[in-house]
Amino acid sequence: MREFTARFATAQEVSEWDEHVTANPSGGNLLQSEAFAQVKKDHGWTPRHVVYEPSDGSQPSYNLVLEKSVPALGKLWYMIKGPDVESVEDMPGIVAANERFVAGAAKGVFAIKYEPEILASDYAAGVLARCGLVKSFEIQPNDSTAVLDTDMDEKALLKSLHSRGRNAVRRATREGCEVEQVPLTEENMRAMYALMDTVGQGHAHVNLRSYEYYRAFWTNFAERGQGRLYFTYEDGKPSVGAYVIAYGRKGTYKDGGSTPRRRQYGDSHLVQWSAITDLKRDHGITQYDFCGTPPSDQLKNKEHHYYGLGLFKTSFTKTVVDYAGVWDQPLSRAKYAVWTSLAEKVQRQLWVRRTGQPFY
Repeated sequence: MREFTARFATAQEVSEWDEHVTANPSGGNLLQSEAFAQVKKDHGWTPRHVVYEPSDGSQPSYNLVLEKSVPALGKLWYMIKGPDVESVEDMPGIVAANERFVAGAAKGVFAIKYEPEILASDYAAGVLARCGLVKSFEIQPNDSTAVLDTDMDEKALLKSLHSRGRNAVRRATREGCEVEQVPLTEENMRAMYALMDTVGQGHAHVNLRSYEYYRAFWTNFAERGQGRLYFTYEDGKPSVGAYVIAYGRKGTYKDGGSTPRRRQYGDSHLVQWSAITDLKRDHGITQYDFCGTPPSDQLKNKEHHYYGLGLFKTSFTKTVVDYAGVWDQPLSRAKYAVWTSLAEKVQRQLWVRRTGQPFY
């Protein structure tokens, strides 16, 4: 197990942030990006850019940390989709580095929430627990997710799809369904949000943020050439929409929506296929994340709130990965106890009442 030193990134490193993050051991995550840091900065969080340097002199890990001040307790750090490490064996070194870091340059932090993309296993959970970390609730929707390997030519890629997805793509193409990459105009973004809202109606688990949040998110990624919007139409109106992102060598299906009772079979599959092949051609992605399914052992559970989404996404790939989830590092046991027993619930409720947005 390696040792690490933690420090804040230099101004030069921050100015080149995406280059550093996409060079991380796992290739980076879009929620660690410059674009996302700007989104969260405008929605209640302070971005901190933290670098972990291993004692063996190998590649440092660059990580976005979201900071929020909590009255009477201090600062909460949320390492969204991080830290980016080579394996779970690096976590004890990261945890120890953060303990020293908070005692020095990063004073005032009472707890850190980790969300590393480490595959879930009894072994990984044991390592994290022995670090002194405490298992917490999931925050992001893709702690379990369907992942498609795209590192092959287009013909082989189509053949690699699950038969349900492949047949849907072929039928939609044969029947003349057309997919367009559309400009990120106000009209198109409003239409996309309306499609997302249609999907969410009647489903308590769909927690749609404000239009302003999505507008900022989509715009920030698009301005950096990383995000794009796709539509297909019925009766001249958008009927299926997808916002996708290329970050490093990874593509991600970030947001989607559709109208019910559509006539065209396979239209949503063709939207995804068009996005995947475009990102592969334009950005050379080698992996595509469908961003959220039930856990791999719950895919057939019709009571799971992501069951329908899981059916659609696993029609492309049967590869569903489960990550280790969120783990907390209490840096002040007394303050952390107050946070988990009362303050977190109060803060989340107050935030929702004041802003109408989720706390995290």
